[in-house]
Amino acid sequence: MDSSNDEALDIIITNVVATFRTRCHLNLRTIALEGTNVIYKPEGGKVLMKLRKPRITASIWSSGKIICTGATSEDDAKRGARRLARILQKLGFKVRFSAFKVVNVLAVCSMPFAIQLIDFTKKNRPIASYEPELHPAATYRIKHIKATVQVFSTGSITVTGPNVQNVATAVEEIYPLLFEVQRPRCK
Repeated sequence: MDSSNDEALDIIITNVVATFRTRCHLNLRTIALEGTNVIYKPEGGKVLMKLRKPRITASIWSSGKIICTGATSEDDAKRGARRLARILQKLGFKVRFSAFKVVNVLAVCSMPFAIQLIDFTKKNRPIASYEPELHPAATYRIKHIKATVQVFSTGSITVTGPNVQNVATAVEEIYPLLFEVQRPRCK
C-alpha cells in the first residue's frame, strides 16, 4: 500500500461455503418429515435445512455429505455445521462430525477511488480480462493463492478464495495494481 495514503480497507465477508461428512447413511424422508425448517428436493436427491443462528442453509445428501452456505465467518460455518450434526443426532442418526473443510469464501471490499478498467486490463493482460459486453467487471485471477477478484469501475471489488487468509492476501496484492490506474477525481 502507498505509505502516504494509509487507509484501512474493510473486507466484508458475505458468504462462507463449508462441507463435512456424517460418516453414516441419512434417510432424507425421515429428515423431511421430522426435522424443522426443511425443504425436501427429491428430484435433486437432497434436503435443504435452514438454521437461524448462525444463519446458514445446508444441502444434505443421503450419503452423509453436507454443504453449508451463507455463514459470514469460518467460525460461524463450523458452529452451524456442528449444530446441524447435533440436530441430525437428535433425529436418531448415528452422526459423527468429520472432514470439516471451508471450501470457498466470498468477500466484498470498496476502494477509496474509482478505477479505469481498460488501463487496468492492459497493464495486467495475461491474468486480467475485461469483456464489457458480457460483464461490467474486470476479472483478475491470482493462481498461487487460488483467488479470483472481480474489479468494478466504481472501486468495488469482489474476491473469491479458498479461505479468509487468501482473500485478505488477494486484496493486499491487488491494491497497488489498482492504485496505479485510479481514475482522477473531478473538481
